[in-house]
Amino acid sequence: MKKWATLLLALTLVFTLAACGSSGGNGGGAGDETQGAANGGANAGGNAEKDKEPEPVTLRIAWWGSQPRHDYTLKVIEMYRQKYPNVKIEAEYANFDDYWKKLAPQAAANELPDIVQMDISYLSQYGGKGQLEDLTPYIGNQIQVADISENAIAGGKLGDALYGFNIGVNAVNFQYDPELLKKLGIDKPDDNWTWDDYYALAGKAKEAGLYFDGGFRPEVFFGYYLRTKGQNLYNAEGTALGYEDDQLFVDFFAPLARLVKDGDTPTPDVKAQVKGLEDDLVVKGQQIGIWQWTNQFVGIQQVANRPLEMAHMPGPNREKGLYLKPSMYFSISKNSKVKEEAAKFIDFWVNDIEANKLIKGDRGVPVSAKVIEAVKPTLDPAQVQVFDYVAWAQENSSPMDPPDPVGAAEIIALFKTVTEEMDFQKLSPEDAAKRFRSEANAILAKNK
Repeated sequence: MKKWATLLLALTLVFTLAACGSSGGNGGGAGDETQGAANGGANAGGNAEKDKEPEPVTLRIAWWGSQPRHDYTLKVIEMYRQKYPNVKIEAEYANFDDYWKKLAPQAAANELPDIVQMDISYLSQYGGKGQLEDLTPYIGNQIQVADISENAIAGGKLGDALYGFNIGVNAVNFQYDPELLKKLGIDKPDDNWTWDDYYALAGKAKEAGLYFDGGFRPEVFFGYYLRTKGQNLYNAEGTALGYEDDQLFVDFFAPLARLVKDGDTPTPDVKAQVKGLEDDLVVKGQQIGIWQWTNQFVGIQQVANRPLEMAHMPGPNREKGLYLKPSMYFSISKNSKVKEEAAKFIDFWVNDIEANKLIKGDRGVPVSAKVIEAVKPTLDPAQVQVFDYVAWAQENSSPMDPPDPVGAAEIIALFKTVTEEMDFQKLSPEDAAKRFRSEANAILAKNK
């Protein structure tokens, strides 16, 4: 027995010395050992576990966006890898429509990327199906939130579960080329313009050889319009539409269909030619402006390479319609094997000042007050416009509706179908309102 104890002690010493003397070729361990030697070698035995190189980790990260977004995101990833050289990051990105087409089969196969850029329209769908990790245990641990408000964090909750971490906030508005707008006889839209003002102004575009705008993403802007009327697109339970009077649908969409018919805004087949920012009609100087989120302003101005401006949403009751929305989230997939490492990357994204000097609010104004304070002085005028507009909106808006219910993606597709048929004059606004209600409620009834 004594012989075996002596042999065991000898083997233990051999393996301990081997571990301390290893070059750690896979993890760059030699550098750490050199540091240990510089400290007198005191850590070589006593703190072997502490000085051990982190295990190699591979993270898959997926996002949607334009080329400028892809470019700076890859730079942020490289910055992260310099700080954490043990982490290898595989990037997957596409435009918005293609992104969700790629994500669906990955989710079905339980092979979602570790970090998924998530939109509010899909949060309930993926979170409700158990495909996203509840981030609550990571808050205050891997993800530091000392400089982030509870309201900003709560924007990613479904019930008590936090399925998405808000990585920026934004608001909707009208973004336009002031030089092109002058061709219609005005310098800027009135700060308190109404929908009637908008229709009248847009009606002059064709005479100037221009389109006024590219239309409205219906689930966003009809939702805004409903809020100005004290109504909501969805009911609180997510089981049916939230408004009862179809005249609201007709009042919003009928004038927009007339603008398409009159040639003041483009038809769906013209818009179908826009595959990315480089193709956008504003960028090409063929369209005066675009209705979109504030976080998209910098990207379109960079590609257009000329000054653009922002205007408020039409009223009345703009402050009831307007809200601050999480521009997007980072979610961690339930199937991820490296959830803590994924959470550390999210923390880096929202809290690292140097990283945010690259991001510059493209995914929404940062949620960290400390980051906003540090980054704003470094911004160019277009980015300052975004930060200032969101600060204004924070004081002139109402609380956001709950995240879109399960089935919202189908509702968006339905909106696209019926609005295109109205724009092609194949469907009257009245019939479109009835069809939309019938089919949307059938989709939402599955949530009962």
